[in-house]
Amino acid sequence: MLLAIEIGNSNIVLGVYQKRKLLTHWRLLTQAERTADEYGVLISQLASAKGIGVAAIDAIIVSCVVPPMLGMAQELGETFFGLHPLVVGPGVKTGMPILYDSPKEVGADRICNGVAAYEKYRDACIVVDFGTATTFDCISKKGEYLGGAIAPGLLISVEALFQRASKLPRVEIVRPKEIVGKSPVQSIQAGIFYGYVGLVDCPTNPEGEPGAGQGGRHRRIGAADRARMFGYRRS
Repeated sequence: MLLAIEIGNSNIVLGVYQKRKLLTHWRLLTQAERTADEYGVLISQLASAKGIGVAAIDAIIVSCVVPPMLGMAQELGETFFGLHPLVVGPGVKTGMPILYDSPKEVGADRICNGVAAYEKYRDACIVVDFGTATTFDCISKKGEYLGGAIAPGLLISVEALFQRASKLPRVEIVRPKEIVGKSPVQSIQAGIFYGYVGLVDCPTNPEGEPGAGQGGRHRRIGAADRARMFGYRRS
């Protein structure tokens, strides 16, 4: 079995695969101060609850955008699973040409998004990842990583609004019934939701067609749970 670990700025997402089938997955808080022992015990208990023993894991792959936690992930693999994790980064052959000015500067999470999307759809696509930052990754029909865009994430944008505007109330992030709000709460919800819809649609549809700026139509794919809120299929 393969244990896939994605270490993001806000969450650590883990998945266990039997060949190409995802058996189970978990989401943990990213806490740089936690040790490999703490995460190892937690992951072992989660796996055990699903009937998966530590010995059943025979490979580990790690994507990490939090450099201080990379050593923890490597120690975790070696100490608890007796395995040396494969870390996605410069030098790892993914089969996807990176057409960035400096390929080494592309985040591991964005490479994984692009490779996974192209592997599933085998077509030109734009992956929108709703994480701490919202990232847009454009993949060509030939499976090349063309580049993309990075914007502030939904939650940190909302948090900045509440911190800077002391009279505005905190609201639940939901799709409002109307675009024109009739109360402060409705107005904030409309601004957050439809403002973010505009943010997402603009880079993926700059000239009237998805990916038109790259010479053709691109399938749009949403990654992370918040993708459902905006009507995107999950990759």
